[in-house]
Amino acid sequence: MQIGYRRRSSLGVAAALLVASAGGGTAADSAKGRRIAERWCAECHVASPVQRRASDAVPTFSQIGRSERFSEAKLADFLANPHRSRMPNLGLTRSEIADLVAYIRRQAR
Repeated sequence: MQIGYRRRSSLGVAAALLVASAGGGTAADSAKGRRIAERWCAECHVASPVQRRASDAVPTFSQIGRSERFSEAKLADFLANPHRSRMPNLGLTRSEIADLVAYIRRQAR
């Protein structure tokens, strides 16, 4: 009976470690997202509170971040597959997308 308990306990620890490592390991970094936005997005979008000029035909990052249409998952999916929009496919990695989404959501504050 003691052996069964130890085995289940070990399996539980192993499963917890596997789930933790499957999440990508690191949290999204909004500072990195800001740098991505400045490089790729600021030509069209108002991507920061200090930016004064951009296209008036696209929403600001603040508007996108507050929008109920864009959950983090929907925004990440759109950035990965921007087809059927005027926005170009930037070819961002999943990590870069997560960073950019974190930055956009931060602009909603």
